[in-house]
Amino acid sequence: MNARMRRAAVAIAAGAMAVSLAACGSAKESGDKDSGGSAAKGDEIKVGLLLPENQTARYEKFDKPLIEKKIKELTNNKAEVVYANAKQDASLQAQQVDTMVTNKVDVLILDAVDSKAIAGSVKKAKEAKIPVVAYDRLAEGPIDAYTSFDNVTVGKTQGEALLKALGDKAKDGQIVMMNGSSTDPNAAQFKKGAHSVLDGKVKIGREYDTKEWKPENANQNMEGAISALGKDKIVGVYSANDGMAGGIITALKAAGIDDIPVTGQDAELAGVQRIVTGEQYMSVYKPYAPEADAAAEMAVALAQGKSLDSIAKDKVDSPTTKGIPAVLVPVVSLTQDNIKDTVVKDGVYTIDEICAGKYKAACDKIGLK
Repeated sequence: MNARMRRAAVAIAAGAMAVSLAACGSAKESGDKDSGGSAAKGDEIKVGLLLPENQTARYEKFDKPLIEKKIKELTNNKAEVVYANAKQDASLQAQQVDTMVTNKVDVLILDAVDSKAIAGSVKKAKEAKIPVVAYDRLAEGPIDAYTSFDNVTVGKTQGEALLKALGDKAKDGQIVMMNGSSTDPNAAQFKKGAHSVLDGKVKIGREYDTKEWKPENANQNMEGAISALGKDKIVGVYSANDGMAGGIITALKAAGIDDIPVTGQDAELAGVQRIVTGEQYMSVYKPYAPEADAAAEMAVALAQGKSLDSIAKDKVDSPTTKGIPAVLVPVVSLTQDNIKDTVVKDGVYTIDEICAGKYKAACDKIGLK
């Protein structure tokens, strides 16, 4: 892990103190013997880590190194982490789970490409006595634990920010809603949260579920919305993440539309830079270290046959499994006003990185120095 990521992990650790301290306490024997793991297991465990794609910057840059680092810390550097990235291919991810089951990992941390399609693979792991921690997305099937952000709150945060940005203009035209992939349960929760805030306050002219979260698909959808609604009728865009916001803003620029608010999520560097220039209004900053730490702590505990009672304080339900032990991490609305107090303070990016090259003048203008 590079120095910046170490700083990020350390700086954010205070926010995850309850989670981190839980891992230090004594853990009870798990009452559910079918959840996998053995009380006899020590630190020499094998953890399978399956992430969904590598288009979004966060997975390779943040999640993977943070999870690996925490697992090493919790096991005195004795655990082995076996990693696979599905590159947005649900079939490939199913094969990756099969391979890890065959190789007899002690526990899986799984961020599903398709939450429904992966259910059969989760069942195979369960039958092989391998517990599964659902990471970031709530996979279906008999999973044992889950950590993510409060996804409905993410959508509410985006919706509230868009209404604030629109102000008195909220009734002057129509907005476009660019939701995430229909195969991602988080996207449905983001959408639910956003609608709970926006419905009745704005007119939604067009709404899309964006295939595979791809910026190019969001770009095409936005071009279609502009053509259907007319460029003078659109007053704002709800975008479920930063990658899609980039594609949306490209379409808006091509149509000669500027100075309308566009939301985002993930606080990607490109998204933060667009916020600096004013092209994008906001993003949702999700501190990855607490989420990664929680996944690592639950995975190690399950592999060692220990209880999650002191780690997971929440419970969630999936369409197939009720009362799943969970750790839900808070989120922050990121705008020009708090870049320094969030991603810079936490060591995710330096001001030099954000304000490089053509962004320096915009940074100077908003006082980001």
